[in-house]
Amino acid sequence: MEIEPIGFLRTCFGEKFAVPRQPGLCPSAWGTLEFLAPYRSAEAVRGLEGFSHVWLIFGFHQTEGEGWHPTVRPPRLGGNERVGVFASRSTFRPNGLGLSLVKLDRIAWDMVDGMDPPILHVSGVDLVDGTPVYDVKPYLPFIEALPDAGGGYASEPITRVEVVVQETAREDFGKMPKRARRVIMEALSLDPRPAASPKDESKMYGALLCDRNVIFRHSEGICQIIGIGGP
Repeated sequence: MEIEPIGFLRTCFGEKFAVPRQPGLCPSAWGTLEFLAPYRSAEAVRGLEGFSHVWLIFGFHQTEGEGWHPTVRPPRLGGNERVGVFASRSTFRPNGLGLSLVKLDRIAWDMVDGMDPPILHVSGVDLVDGTPVYDVKPYLPFIEALPDAGGGYASEPITRVEVVVQETAREDFGKMPKRARRVIMEALSLDPRPAASPKDESKMYGALLCDRNVIFRHSEGICQIIGIGGP
C-alpha cells in the first residue's frame, strides 16, 4: 500500500526538542491542518464540526531515514531501560506512523492559493511544525474513553516541574501573546531534557517555541527561563 499526505500541520513547535511527548500535555499548544489538493474539499469534512476531538494519523518525517529498532528506551523509564518498539510510542517504527488525539477547536475557511478550503484549527498538539498528516478520524468517546484501561509502565501521570521567568527574560516574555506564554510554560514544565542524559544544572538549553528561541536551565528542580531570543 502506498500512502500520501492529505495535508501538513503547522504548529507552534519549530523543532523536535521540547515538543510534548504525548498529546494533551500542553493544552495551549496550537496547530492548523492545511489540506493538499485534491483533499481541499468542504464535502470531505462535512459533519466533522460536531466532534470535539479528532485522531491524526501522521508521519515521523524527521526520523524516517533512520530506520526502526526492535527495542527502544522510553523516557518514562528514565531512558535507560529497553522495551519492545510495539510497547512504546517511539518514532523509530517500521512504517514511521504516529497517532495523536487533538482537540478540534474549529473549522475555518481561509483563502489559500486562490481557493477557500477548510482548515482545521486544533489544540493540545504534540507535533512539530511541518508534520505530514495521512488521515483524520473523529474521536468517539462512547467507545474509545476507557477509564479502567491499564497503562503498563506509563500508568502514572507525568511529573511536572515548576517554571519561573528570570529577570533577564521577564520583559521579552511579557511582550509575547498570552497563549504563547502559556505554551512555553506548559512545555517546559514537562522537562524536555533527554531522559538518559546526566542532569547538569550548569547547562543551558534552547527551544524553538512559538517562533522564539527560549533559553532555559534547571536548578534545584526548578526550570528557569533566562532569555527569549529571535527564531
